[in-house]
Formats: sequence, C-alpha cells, structure tokens
Amino acid sequence: MSDPKNVVFKESEDLNGVFIEGPDFDKNIDLKDVLTDYYEKIGFQATHLGKAVKIWKQIEEIRKNEELVVFMGYTSNMVSSGLREIISYLVKHKKVDVLVTTAGGIEEDFIKCIKPFVLGEWDMAGSDLREKGINRIGNVYVPNDRYIEFETYMTKFFETLLKKQQDENKIISASEFCFELGRFMDENLGPEKEKSIIYWAYVNKIPIFCPAITDGSIGDMLYFFKKNEKGTDLKIDVASDIVKLNDMAIDANKTACIVLGGSLPKHSIINANLFREGTDYAIYVTTAVPWDGSLSGAPPEEGVSWGKIQEKADFVEIWADATIVFPMLVYGVFK
Repeated sequence: MSDPKNVVFKESEDLNGVFIEGPDFDKNIDLKDVLTDYYEKIGFQATHLGKAVKIWKQIEEIRKNEELVVFMGYTSNMVSSGLREIISYLVKHKKVDVLVTTAGGIEEDFIKCIKPFVLGEWDMAGSDLREKGINRIGNVYVPNDRYIEFETYMTKFFETLLKKQQDENKIISASEFCFELGRFMDENLGPEKEKSIIYWAYVNKIPIFCPAITDGSIGDMLYFFKKNEKGTDLKIDVASDIVKLNDMAIDANKTACIVLGGSLPKHSIINANLFREGTDYAIYVTTAVPWDGSLSGAPPEEGVSWGKIQEKADFVEIWADATIVFPMLVYGVFK
C-alpha cells in the first residue's frame, strides 16, 4: 500500500495560464473594468460571461472592416422581462442583422406599447389571479385588458393584410407579417413604439423570423378573425421564410449567433448555419440542461457535431438566467 502522505500530496504538474483573481475594489475601478478585466478570471460562469464579452467585442471589430452577419434568437420570456428594451437597443443601433423569435416575442413587444407589464410575485395562487383576470409570467403580471386592446389593434391589422393579399394576389410570409406589423405600429401607435423591437426592425429593415407565428395570442386573434366570414381567406406563408433565412446564412461572408434561451429560435438559427458549414461565432445564454437531449440544453459542442457550428469557431455558453447576465454582457461590449 502507498504511503498515505504520498497519496494525499500527489506530485502535480506546473500549470501556466490565467490565474484566478477577483476585482480589487480598493482600486478605482468601475463595472466596465470588472466585466472586461476581471470576469474571465473569476471562474465558473463568470468566466464564461467574460469570454462572451471578449467574443462579442471581436465580432464588433470584424464588422468594422468586413461583412459579418449577426443572428440573434430569443424566446418570448426575454420580451416579457426588461430585456426587451436591451434587445430593442441592439436593433435600433444595428448591432444585429437578423432576429428569430417566438410568437410571444412578437405580440408581447407590441402589447407593451399599449400598456406596460407589472412586477408581481412568484407565489400568488393561480386561481386568485385567474379570478382577477391577471396572467402571470414568472413574477411578471399581464392583466387581460392588454390582450383585449391588442385584439382591437390586430383585427385592424389583419384587415390591412387581407386587403394587401387581395390587391397584390400574394400570400405574405411570417417575416413580411412582422415587417408589416412594424409599419402598422409606426402609423398607429404613439411614442411608446420607440421602445419596441419590431418598430426598430421595421425602421432599419432588419428581418424578424417567427416560424411559429400562431403559437400565442397572435394565433388566438387569427382564430377569432378567421372565424369571422370576412377573414377566412387570410393566409400566412411559413414555407418561403425557410429559404430566406437559410440564404442569409449561406450568402454571408461570416456569421455569429447570439441566442437567449433555447427552443425554436435557437434551432432555426443554427440550422440555417448548417447550410454554410457552421457559424463562425456563437454565444449562448441558457438555463436549460443537456441531460435530457433537448435542443434548448444542447451545448455548442453538440452543434459542432452537426456542422451547425464550425469546429474552429469561437463560442461560449453561459449557463445562467439571461435577465441577470445579458444586461452586463451588452454593457461590457457597447457601453
């Protein structure tokens, strides 16, 4: 049997590299210094956040001199939260080129231009909230009056789409639906529209893809509209967008994928990049775990195995709540 002391104090190899170190607040440093100089050295998920800042800064530097198309995907809960205004900032200042989201990511952005969502509690009884006509998204409350007014706007919007379809003898795609919704917001909403993702995407002609456009309140409103005899002919083409999205990846010189959450937006983006043998850069922010084999929890290395992320790509996954880390990530890169 080996000497127990030798077992405990097994001889180690020397390691060179970055040493673990946190910020020294005795020095005159601000949040920008912490994000750019220290986070990568803190360890755990802080290191991943620091790496994400570095990768996104590199993306910005490349974009100054050559084409690099930035695809951004986000699930609807990101728009339910205050991340909506941060995504809007990125779109307003053309820091992203392509958006992919869910139906909730469209409708909640619009609804917030009508009335804001309200901070609530996590532990309220669902039956009590239902009795009061209040919907809960985590600790975010959305009273039903928002959806009632949303239907009024959407009925008018669907009527304009139907007329456009009849006049031009053309079925619009889901991305054209989103663009026309931006035009509708510009013509029908007040100054609150300037906080909107859809509005700035319309102004800057940044396409928004929403393959599951009917999976939410928009689908509910379409149901009510199409049950009415005058709305039965309204159609939305979801097939043509797959060509448009894939071609944007194929035709790009380089691409980057920034994804908040998982689900359909994540896969739509990285699958489009499969057709160009993978994206060059990827930043994931997620709380989903990989152990169930879901796409939402699939780490970047799994994307490499499919050819959706290049083997030589610069990528990182931050396993954390996006509402905590994404504001710091954007601040570290742009502010």
